[in-house]
Amino acid sequence: MPVYSLKDLIIYFLKLGTWGFGGPVALVGYMHRDLVSNKKWISEDDYKEGLALSQLAPGPLAAQLSIYLGFVHYRLLGATLVGIAFVLPSFFMVLAIGYAYVSYGGLPWMQAVFYGVGAAVIGIIAMSSYKLTLKSIGNDKLLWVIFIALAVTTFITEEEILWVILLAGVAVWFAKAPPRWMASGANGIFPIMFLQLQPIATESKLWEIAWFFTKAGAFVFGSGLAIVPFLYGGVVKEYEWLNEQQFLDAVAVAMITPGPVVITVGFIGYLVAGVPGACVAALATFLPCYLFTVIPAPYFKKYGKNPAIKAFVDGVTAAAIGAIAGAVLVLGKRTLTDLPTVLIALTTIAILFRFKKLQEPLIIAVAALIGITLKLLL
Repeated sequence: MPVYSLKDLIIYFLKLGTWGFGGPVALVGYMHRDLVSNKKWISEDDYKEGLALSQLAPGPLAAQLSIYLGFVHYRLLGATLVGIAFVLPSFFMVLAIGYAYVSYGGLPWMQAVFYGVGAAVIGIIAMSSYKLTLKSIGNDKLLWVIFIALAVTTFITEEEILWVILLAGVAVWFAKAPPRWMASGANGIFPIMFLQLQPIATESKLWEIAWFFTKAGAFVFGSGLAIVPFLYGGVVKEYEWLNEQQFLDAVAVAMITPGPVVITVGFIGYLVAGVPGACVAALATFLPCYLFTVIPAPYFKKYGKNPAIKAFVDGVTAAAIGAIAGAVLVLGKRTLTDLPTVLIALTTIAILFRFKKLQEPLIIAVAALIGITLKLLL
């Protein structure tokens, strides 16, 4: 029997979703510190298995780990309620910010705030891309080739091409673990089935939002920032729901709110179709994440170390990180249009490189003040 109740776990994740700043790496660190080391509610082995599954399957890392930890002792009910508790606080925050943004976005002071914030966000994403690249790719030449190819492709086309990312996964799988597993049934963990689906034929914007964000949630591997190039390609280029500045503002909102970075989809959904759009976008994004956690969870001990699965995920991760790098270049080209914005972005990179534990919300706040000051002086 667990030494804690489901209510205890739900309250913990409500608090973490409310105060947990620092991105996915920090959030999974808090979970280990609090639930494994301090409270001893979760065993080290259960935590490691949850972290491995969260890294292997598509979906935002911290949200998936929270769902898995809820599943450990309280199965589907625990996974469902813990996942909701973790995401809900930041979702309400982005709704409030979305309301203020729509209501006051045309005012000079609001434009000045995001003038500085947008440039800082470019620096933050660039630094995150650098860290992800070093951590995930290392000295693997094949993964470097994939990374460079996707960075160049994303920069040229200004969109994330899903079939290329999946092809990268297949290429690494064929190179590192020739496909002997086909008869084992382990391929059920892959999200390739989503490619067989066709969007529902409807003129309703909510259905368009649901279909697009379902795909987004199904193909985000590792860091929540991996969703940025995919969202840019769909929200800005394909559907033209937002312009470039609004999209950068949406990424900034994700940086200044606690909880999973992917919660920016709620802000985007609000800008596109109000509260219903926010709810549909968030639900569609997190539903694949939830399913890719609870469905394989009982079988993960058996299939989790399968070389084919690991090789496929390595390839997809390298491709996704390359796409992030390409997206940074695209967004930077369009956002850093004068000397002050270039200086803000470069200063952000330098500060994050020098002070590795500095929290992004602090940088965002300072950038907002700089933006207001510059707009008042210019």
